[in-house]
Amino acid sequence: MLERPRRLRRSAGLRALTREVSLSARHFIHPIFVHEEDTETPIATMPGVSRHSVAGAVAQAREALSLGILSVILFGIPSQKDPQGSGAYAEGGVIQRAAAAIKAEVPGVTVIADTCLCEYTDHGHCGPLCQTGEGDWTVDNDAALELLARTAVSQARAGADVVAPSAMMDGQVGAIRAALDAAGFEHVPVMAYAVKYASAYYGPFRDAAGSAPSVGNRASYQMDPAGGEREALREARLDAEQGADFLMVKPALAYLDMLRALREHFDLPLVAYNVSGEYSLIKAAAQAGYMDERRTVLETLTGMRRAGADAIITYHALDAARWLREEVGA
Repeated sequence: MLERPRRLRRSAGLRALTREVSLSARHFIHPIFVHEEDTETPIATMPGVSRHSVAGAVAQAREALSLGILSVILFGIPSQKDPQGSGAYAEGGVIQRAAAAIKAEVPGVTVIADTCLCEYTDHGHCGPLCQTGEGDWTVDNDAALELLARTAVSQARAGADVVAPSAMMDGQVGAIRAALDAAGFEHVPVMAYAVKYASAYYGPFRDAAGSAPSVGNRASYQMDPAGGEREALREARLDAEQGADFLMVKPALAYLDMLRALREHFDLPLVAYNVSGEYSLIKAAAQAGYMDERRTVLETLTGMRRAGADAIITYHALDAARWLREEVGA
């Protein structure tokens, strides 16, 4: 007898009935860039994305919640930078103020704070610099741990529900977990950027955050794109052993195999970061008329869910949530 799988694809209703992977607004984490200015500043390399004031960040969080998006992640752009990235852990820092304002005015939103120093250092690296024996500049790993821990505690004190260390320093999750517990924030989860590559896909983000390195590069601490499953599983295992509550793969699109590998080996919630370059590629192609933006975005995000992501950080979040709402006629 001829098998006819097409029977189950014959109508929209049948396709919906037999769909194996779901995609909804609750799967999205909406990224918000927050700066010290009172104005909204569009980011040229990320069409549709802007830097927002603290008040603007509150409005973004409120809009996200109205669309069914339950979580936002905050990235700060300070007015002044220094070699230590002190703005990251300042009690009155821009992220600290934004987190407090969102929790006060939109309490239903889960606030995740990106915990890193690169946006706050004047050299653009993820911690204070030191020189190797060969004279190259690199991040002083252990000095960075202390500052990252201070940053996480200050973010939790300001009201952040989750801290998300992204610096790729060895031992950062353990240092942050210990500092949070000692400060009375044992209830605050750590979302580890466990598998994060030294990727070309971050270009537009570095424009947005002003975090391009002024010397050297991040290849000595972010992962090699040619690395395989062994390295990814090792990094994820170390973060899990140090107390991570979430694991993340960044970028997502070129590393769906790593996302799948983590899904198969770990029981922790898994996050995919649909990064700035992935976003801008689709935007540029859509603006040129080469691709249907709506269909491409939803297909891409569905692919990340299919690979194993429980949640997706995506700059498409607001648009994708609107499109999904239209599909169900809400």
